[in-house]
Amino acid sequence: MISSALNSPNQSGCDVFVYQKAAVVLFPIFYSVVFAISVCGNSLVLYVICQRKHKFNSTSIYLVNLALSDTLFTLTLPGRITYYIRHFDWPFGDFLCRLSTLLFFANTYAGIGFMTCISLDRYLAMVHPHQLQCLRSVRVVRRVCCLVWALVSLQIAPLLFRSMLQEDQKRLTCMEYFNFDGSHFTPYLLLLACAFSFCCPLVIIVGCYAKINLKLRAAAKQNAVTSRSRRNHRANTIILLILLTFITCFSPYHLNVMQFMTRKIHHKPTCADLRAFKMSLQITVSLMNFNCCLDPVIYFFAIKTYKKRVMSLFKDYLHTSGASSKMTTENSSSNT
Repeated sequence: MISSALNSPNQSGCDVFVYQKAAVVLFPIFYSVVFAISVCGNSLVLYVICQRKHKFNSTSIYLVNLALSDTLFTLTLPGRITYYIRHFDWPFGDFLCRLSTLLFFANTYAGIGFMTCISLDRYLAMVHPHQLQCLRSVRVVRRVCCLVWALVSLQIAPLLFRSMLQEDQKRLTCMEYFNFDGSHFTPYLLLLACAFSFCCPLVIIVGCYAKINLKLRAAAKQNAVTSRSRRNHRANTIILLILLTFITCFSPYHLNVMQFMTRKIHHKPTCADLRAFKMSLQITVSLMNFNCCLDPVIYFFAIKTYKKRVMSLFKDYLHTSGASSKMTTENSSSNT
């Protein structure tokens, strides 16, 4: 999507892969860590939520959709790891390259959508606990989730009709810089897409966080005990984590794209500009993918059962490790 805005720089003699020596080492390590953490964290939340089907509420439904989105994207990471190890050479064909690209953007914008929905859900629960609760019913929330997936599908659908592969110096690059028609309107369309997909959700999440904090401060003045309740503290923690995850993972990428497209409107980018954007894009995309690791932290505070399950696994691990070390010590002493 973003790569399409760059008019095939390699064809004009500009090699944007000047940083690949560092990338082929750092990115496989980084994405391997993301893969391991994401598989464990998101698989566990899907297991925990599916074990309590009769207790589904609005927050649970949004969280399970967020976890499902992360899990689907995580399945594409082994392909990306192989791609970087092979020095930006994609060996799996056009279909899997398109699928990897679709899941990447689906995860990005589904993640943004469901984080926004969770923020609005917490806002309704805290600020309007007696009004508008019909919007938090299971039936309405399921329809909202279908709407989010439909909007995401419409946004990424054009990628189905364009090859994501491009031949560059006897290798096939995937989801990098593919040919585009060079339309004069492309930067404007991308700026509009960023405004709709990033700026609007960010304003909504910040607004929800501000309103909840104002509500809690007002409650603290009236009743100090109510303001310190676990429910209020948990709701505030959840939306704060969502805000921090959103800013950390999604802001660098979209701000980077917006500044480049703004500059591209005024003048044609030089080779140095393209190289700098390529490097910054690679870094900001990695940060955006890191949200798969941070989302389980949100689940930890949002779902009591998930928290108990994680703590139980952690205690079991400590107990097993302690028992193993104790047996090793005893065996060493007996041998001596």
